Amino acid sequence: MKKAKYVFVTGGVTSSLGKGIIAASLAKLLQSRGYSTTIQKFDPYINVDPGTMNPYEHGECYVTNDGAETDLDLGHYERFLNIPTSQANNVTTGRIYQTVIDNERDGKYLGKTVQVIPHITDEIKRRMLLLGESGDYDVVITELGGTVGDIESLPYVEAVRQLRWELGTDDSCVIHLTLIPYLSAAGELKTKPTQHSVKGLQELGVQPDILVCRTEHKLTSDIRKKIALFCNVNQNAVIESIDVDSIYEVPLVMLKEKLDKVTLAKLRLSAKNEPELDKWKDFLFKLDHPKTEVNIGLVGKYVELQDAYKSINEAFNHAGAMNECKVNVRSIQSESLSKDNIKEKLAGLDGVLVAPGFGDRGIEGKIDAIRYLRENNIPFFGICLGMQCAVVEYGRNVLGLKDAHSVEMNDGTKHPVIDIMESQKKLTKMGGTMRLGAYDCEVKKSTLAHKIYGKVNIKERHRHRYEFNNSYMDQYIQGGMNMSGINPETGLVEIVELPDHPFFIGVQFHPELKSTVANPHPLFVKFVKAAMEVQV
Repeated sequence: MKKAKYVFVTGGVTSSLGKGIIAASLAKLLQSRGYSTTIQKFDPYINVDPGTMNPYEHGECYVTNDGAETDLDLGHYERFLNIPTSQANNVTTGRIYQTVIDNERDGKYLGKTVQVIPHITDEIKRRMLLLGESGDYDVVITELGGTVGDIESLPYVEAVRQLRWELGTDDSCVIHLTLIPYLSAAGELKTKPTQHSVKGLQELGVQPDILVCRTEHKLTSDIRKKIALFCNVNQNAVIESIDVDSIYEVPLVMLKEKLDKVTLAKLRLSAKNEPELDKWKDFLFKLDHPKTEVNIGLVGKYVELQDAYKSINEAFNHAGAMNECKVNVRSIQSESLSKDNIKEKLAGLDGVLVAPGFGDRGIEGKIDAIRYLRENNIPFFGICLGMQCAVVEYGRNVLGLKDAHSVEMNDGTKHPVIDIMESQKKLTKMGGTMRLGAYDCEVKKSTLAHKIYGKVNIKERHRHRYEFNNSYMDQYIQGGMNMSGINPETGLVEIVELPDHPFFIGVQFHPELKSTVANPHPLFVKFVKAAMEVQV
């Protein structure tokens, strides 16, 4: 059995520096050198998972094959490594405390006073080691959410301190991501915030081995030497992370800075195998040198926050590179759309994706947009609620079901063409109770979906409570809408399409969650292709 080495990634000075991207980039480099690597994220918030959180609070909720609702950074991990994550890859304070409290109620602590130390920190350590103990990985990278100095992050830093002592310095390594701000008035970079951040970490008993410094300007050798001296690290362990245009450039920047070599040296692992990154570089070349471009509209209710549709935007990057096409995504707030302005709002678009979401805010704008796309033969792609809106629109405007709606928005509708799933009707708790994770789908032959996938049996990830009401299936099929994908066990309609339209497809699942650099999702690839053909 392999004995895993552990890398811990912490952050300081400010949030949103990109710990997840640095962790994913390091993992990619180690993977390209032949080391089996995985990444896990520990989030300090008390929510058990982000499943009940508004996207404006924390960005999108990423869903794994085994049905875990997780932090969006797990999406970066999968997109970079092309390896599925699981429930074990994301842990929150809420889940830690829930486990400890359950243990206390079960009498597992033998009547002792339950405290943050040792009980909470022991549970954190147990979960930090869980993936490494499987014997599947050479290196386990653990990203700690939050910023050094946050009260809520203290138990995690303490757990790292204890683990470093237990594992030994040769089997663990701490990377601290920090900021070197540039003061334009003074015309210079300032290292003091980084010094204070490292000092805060040292006061908690953790000495970082490597500093990754986010910066807008190049670090001079004098600045690197100063940081090394006052932060107590080797000068070659001061890594420059300069701003780049695309997150996919970061692994190559880190390779140039030798982050992987320095990390391997700290872990006493060989760096003799050179990284195999030809396919990654080919993807980047196509991303940076497109032969054409298309304009895609993204109609949603959370468009003000870019991270709310992170996986969709990244799937467009993957599909764009595959088609050697730059995809310009124009975000459109669905609440701003109406029958009176729809033509103006969607002008100049080669295709439109109607995004997933919950609740009735902006729902009529989505429906109006879909009608315009259907009637004007503009490529349409609907995901989850986007598919359901397509069903509602078709029912109202083609089949004559004027009151057609989803019971999520109108539980008194005469035509509930979208109904709550039978398995959801008796549930009262909201967290972790939706239809979650990967499920089978059978694709009908001689359909657009079959042409896209090239096979009959597929498996896609879900996150929903409502579904197409099968009592209306015959009416829809006779009226011209094709139910081209069906779950073989439940009969759930997974894919709808219009055969007489250039490209009109809606899916109940979330294909964006499975799109990676190495394997762009075929639905996005063909949607971009269809948008390109509109221009011809």
